[in-house]
Amino acid sequence: MNFRGVYSVLPTPFCASGSIDVPSLRRVIDLYLKAGVDGLTALGVTSEVARLQDAERDRVLDAVLSHVNGRAPVVAGTSAEGLLNCIDYSRRAKSAGASAVMVSPPRMPKLNSGAVLSHYLDLASAVDTEIVIQDYPPVSGYTVEPALLGHIAREIPRARTIKLEDPPTPLKTSRIIQACEGFEVSVLGGLGGMYALEDLIAGASGVMTGFAYPEMLVEVVRAFRSGEVGTAADAFYRYVPLMRFEFQQGIGIALRKEILRRRGAITEPVTRSPSVQLDRSTMVALDRLLDWLRATQGVKWISS
Repeated sequence: MNFRGVYSVLPTPFCASGSIDVPSLRRVIDLYLKAGVDGLTALGVTSEVARLQDAERDRVLDAVLSHVNGRAPVVAGTSAEGLLNCIDYSRRAKSAGASAVMVSPPRMPKLNSGAVLSHYLDLASAVDTEIVIQDYPPVSGYTVEPALLGHIAREIPRARTIKLEDPPTPLKTSRIIQACEGFEVSVLGGLGGMYALEDLIAGASGVMTGFAYPEMLVEVVRAFRSGEVGTAADAFYRYVPLMRFEFQQGIGIALRKEILRRRGAITEPVTRSPSVQLDRSTMVALDRLLDWLRATQGVKWISS
């Protein structure tokens, strides 16, 4: 597959009781598909996958795939500390109908490039599916160097998509493309879309993130890919304040869920413990930012 464009990472909505809210998940999917995204990602960091039990992982993925029903490709996060668990998650994802799996390097003491390469080689040997390599050091604890990403892509043709979240991402995007000279790779920026324009200029194929207004990312990416770089830049600079605000460490997921609640997609902006709830000052700042985007920038997707 050629992963390009905008892939929205789905949150996992919860009821007030803490159980999975499938109706809200379906509404989020409909909202994102209506926004024009090219694909969806389930069971990512934004999905609070680390706080889901195995049975809940299966339930979320089944709910996503059944509701999408072929309308867009779905990437499933299958990262795990152990290789056997990663293989098991990946087999289950493929069996359920996922188009690809997204895998971070395994967390382990003194992880090295040889162990990372072996992890992906063993996974590719065990499961015949497309692999998206997630390079997000805060989660994996390991920074995948461009040369290693190039080595993996050379050895595993089905692992030529990188979800890049190791800043400075524009610089690393360029270096990855250089390291993969001779064959095509797809680099998808993350980090809430904060560097989407610069990533595209550096050669990225798109963006994969949980930003709660994917319409904005779709507008930027489509304009850029159409050669309208000035239009893409104007739109991007207009939206950066919201991307920056939403991607605050520690409360980013809670902010996304609150925005999706305001958009009518989810019923309760509940995040699972351990988590930080939004305080009054954060809500006031969010109100002010949304009012500014709506009133002065004419952003039509902003809800009151």
